[in-house]
Amino acid sequence: MNRETLFLKFAVVLMGIPVLALCIFLVPEIGNVAAQLLPKFALIKILVYIVFYASAIPFYFALYQAFKLLRFIDKSEAFSELAVIALKKIKQCAVTISILHLLALPLFYLFAEVDDAPGVIFVGLVVPFASMVIAVFAAVLQKLLKNAIDIKSENDLTV
Repeated sequence: MNRETLFLKFAVVLMGIPVLALCIFLVPEIGNVAAQLLPKFALIKILVYIVFYASAIPFYFALYQAFKLLRFIDKSEAFSELAVIALKKIKQCAVTISILHLLALPLFYLFAEVDDAPGVIFVGLVVPFASMVIAVFAAVLQKLLKNAIDIKSENDLTV
């Protein structure tokens, strides 16, 4: 099992690298473009920074929780209350990311108005939708794991 979880741990680390690169290189560019496209809104650049950097925090926290979950699997503690808590935190992080990006949706609307491109709004919905899918998936896994732990504890009590 260690080989499979090692691959997944490596994948979790690799998922964090592009987001870090986006935060370093792309977010300042997006802020500058937003300031140029919408000069009437003086604080637009700061708002872009707040939304993207604030959503990076729960993203990395969720990656850390996923890493912890993989360590529980390595230790044969996958069916434990700690794993349920980790899944709950991943779910909360995904919901937080989704809410932050939904709050930024009016920015995408303003960009669409300036460029006369209504498809930009759909681009703005990608991250909140993906985050909600992850949140629902984590909630389902959390519920299944909780049920499995309950069944396991009932079986341990009957023996």
